[in-house]
Amino acid sequence: MPDILVVGSLNMDLIVRTPRLPAPGETILGTQFSTAPGGKGANQAVAAAKLGAPVKMIGRVGADDFGKALRSHLNAVGVDTQYVTQDTEAATGIASIWVDDKGQNSIIVAPGANARVARADIDAAAVAFRDARIVVAQLEIPLETVQYAFQLARKNNCLTILNPAPAQPLSRKILEQCDVVIPNEMETAQLTGMDAHDLESAQNAANVLKQMGARRVLVTLGDKGALFLDGDAPAQPIPPFRVQAVDTTAAGDAFVGALAAALARDKDWTTSLREASAAGALAATKLGAQPSLPTRAELDAFLSRSL
Repeated sequence: MPDILVVGSLNMDLIVRTPRLPAPGETILGTQFSTAPGGKGANQAVAAAKLGAPVKMIGRVGADDFGKALRSHLNAVGVDTQYVTQDTEAATGIASIWVDDKGQNSIIVAPGANARVARADIDAAAVAFRDARIVVAQLEIPLETVQYAFQLARKNNCLTILNPAPAQPLSRKILEQCDVVIPNEMETAQLTGMDAHDLESAQNAANVLKQMGARRVLVTLGDKGALFLDGDAPAQPIPPFRVQAVDTTAAGDAFVGALAAALARDKDWTTSLREASAAGALAATKLGAQPSLPTRAELDAFLSRSL
């Protein structure tokens, strides 16, 4: 099966459970602290690998204990880390995550080595682009590096998937390099200046992203499902799976990774989107980022119960 190549971030997540999120200037007592491997790039790489896809990753970590742990965890789940560089001039990225009793979260990221992923890292992995079928990226590394990676991906006839998180202004040049753009509600609003809280408003915003240059737009709407706009075809709502949310931290990353894994197995869009939606729902039922990502057996069992 062709490889999935993920270009993106690796963070160590520092997670605090709290009854509620604090107001500005307020101090409250949390209930539990833990660490877990994270970073949107690494999360999406692990999500695809745990579903059986061959995955390589391009990124950077610091020469510290967090960096060693992140590489070790990627290797343990089958992600090829030969293109994850150890940076001696920056610390490994971290994310401080607060999770309330309803499973909602607030996150602050200190990028560290992620901010130093550069064209040289892409050039060093040129052979991986020739082997890849799908290239996935996010925006926790420099935008110019993502754009350069997608240019190389298109030269090698790879399908390109952009998860524009955290959201920032995107030019038509980079959007035209994206075969699929996958923002959530907030990112869609930030990219388009339009509300996207339900299927109707998401469709209006997706049309704007299409006008901005995106080929396909997939707006994820949490427990309201998702909306898929493919070229001039009618917008396709993706029904949600009902679960008891514990922590939504990596649900979006599970969605992206599962979509890439399904497409890499030549599944059609309808089947791939259903698997992605199910993976996102399952990830929300467990605490942590990468520890919450479902295996192929877990996903298949969940889908069979949901028929």
